[in-house]
Amino acid sequence: MSDAELVARCRSGDVEAFEALYRQHAPRLYTLASRMAGSVDEGEDLLQEIFLQAYRKLGSFKGDAALGTWLYRLAINHCLDFVRSRQAKNARLTDTLDGESSFEPSAPLDAPIVRIDLERAIARLPEGCRLAFVLHDVEGLDHREVGKFLGIAEGTSKSQVFKARMKLRALLGSGTP
Repeated sequence: MSDAELVARCRSGDVEAFEALYRQHAPRLYTLASRMAGSVDEGEDLLQEIFLQAYRKLGSFKGDAALGTWLYRLAINHCLDFVRSRQAKNARLTDTLDGESSFEPSAPLDAPIVRIDLERAIARLPEGCRLAFVLHDVEGLDHREVGKFLGIAEGTSKSQVFKARMKLRALLGSGTP
């Protein structure tokens, strides 16, 4: 079924079509939401909110881009709104790693890394670093796009990604994600 057919069926209230849309796109969006939130529990909540928002906004889908691209952008924006509201609630700015004394890993970097360890290490990154790292290194956005999404300069994006990589090396190298 094409994107246009799927959207048309969803707009007409076809529950099975929306279920198909959910099954097709939920895994990727769940991974994105979990990584950006830094928690699988919050990722699950965000995923539900993303699809609620998608259901409400499906009428605005024009078909200029693929449905998956539209959902992905909607998800990124929703996750960023979540992170920003959490930051406002906590009344704190993006954490930095400048105060940390050393990023030298205590184990060789070629040691095998379990995926769960990597996910836990990413979740431990300060919010600003984690968001920039996930958007750039995981999702493949360039620094200009990351800066635009996060409301930071391109150079700040580069710095946050660099700091995130160094922190990840230290966390994964020490064996304590």
